Amino acid sequence: MSDGFAGLAPCVHCGFCLQSCPTFLETGDEADSPRGRIYLMQGLARGDFAPTDAALSLHLDRCLGCRACEPVCPSGVIYGPALEQARHQIAVARGVPLLARVVLTIMAEPALRGPAMTAARLVRRVAGWLAGKNRIRFAFGMLAATAPWNGNLRKRSHPDAAPPAPAPHPAAPVAVFLGCIQRGLFGHVNAATRRTLAANGYRVVDVAHQQCCGALHAHTGLHRDALRLARANIAAFRAAPDAGIVVNAAGCGAQLKSYPGLFSGDPLEDEAADFARRVLDVSETLAATGPRVGAPLPLTVSYDPPCHLLHAQRIDAPPRAVLAAIPDLRIVNHRDADSCCGGAGIYTLLEPAMSRAVLDRKVTALAEDAPDVVVTGNPGCIMQIGAGLRAAGLPSRAAHPVELLDHSYRAAGFYDRITLDSVSP
Repeated sequence: MSDGFAGLAPCVHCGFCLQSCPTFLETGDEADSPRGRIYLMQGLARGDFAPTDAALSLHLDRCLGCRACEPVCPSGVIYGPALEQARHQIAVARGVPLLARVVLTIMAEPALRGPAMTAARLVRRVAGWLAGKNRIRFAFGMLAATAPWNGNLRKRSHPDAAPPAPAPHPAAPVAVFLGCIQRGLFGHVNAATRRTLAANGYRVVDVAHQQCCGALHAHTGLHRDALRLARANIAAFRAAPDAGIVVNAAGCGAQLKSYPGLFSGDPLEDEAADFARRVLDVSETLAATGPRVGAPLPLTVSYDPPCHLLHAQRIDAPPRAVLAAIPDLRIVNHRDADSCCGGAGIYTLLEPAMSRAVLDRKVTALAEDAPDVVVTGNPGCIMQIGAGLRAAGLPSRAAHPVELLDHSYRAAGFYDRITLDSVSP
């Protein structure tokens, strides 16, 4: 593991980061700001604070890890790896909360994850009826948000859709990273990803034995578990050495691209770097060849970029290009779009009060624009925002951008039976 604390060295404590930090905006406490947390992490690195210090853990645990402080920093501070290293030291000294340990164990072990996801999909059938504001009902709202989005499009169909454009020339082979939550609760997004890639000329290949990306484990300080999962994924994708690795979950994409840092000084470091260079968000991949313009969808949409896409990976234009490929889509830009939704992996489970406070600000902003759909490219964000919309009694729903593109392509007639059969998981 590389020295993540080294990325804090350029900090001059100017305070430009304060207004970008969701938790500081809520509490007004310097220790809940990036600048304050940098002081704490540098103190931990020097030995001024023990990793067992309760106050240190309190303020670092409250950090969403959204990394919104990084793009606004004039000195180029790299905050994310330092937070992971600090949490790793705290986890070694204090352990992690039991709830976190249970959830992360399930995510890392397919034998446990499979039954858990099957049960979750069964409960999902009634979750929408049980969704609401309190903590239990909010959890049902999160589960309800994982259902496929259909948008009642039969009533919105466009009678004068243009004939399908010619299929693009064949592009490079790609393999879709399946994920854990994405595979278990958002299989429809994985299927839509495969279809839209195929419609844009990509040859989609299967890669077996994929594991969880390890992002949740790394963010919680469980470095050994994150490293084990990374090794498994690097080994799995050796089966398709010429294929790009397409990711439709922003948190997974950021983690896969960070694998070289996990293997600093390890014999696998060079291969991890080669692996990371192959990783692209699905929006990057589609934008590289177009994307192909589909049929009109007369919807009002608000795009809410996931933090680990916008701030960690610095990807902004490609998802907008995906949405621009859908005629008649009216895109509104809400005032809180660049801020975290409060989901942040399992943060919503471990810090529910702060998570909801951060989310409420975003939902208030979304209510002003009254979109039909809020689109965001990360499963946790879809769940968090979707539950927030339901709790507020708003008719808007959350969906992945690729879901909308998939509906547009289906309406345009891009999918014949052979294509659909060849790219379905």
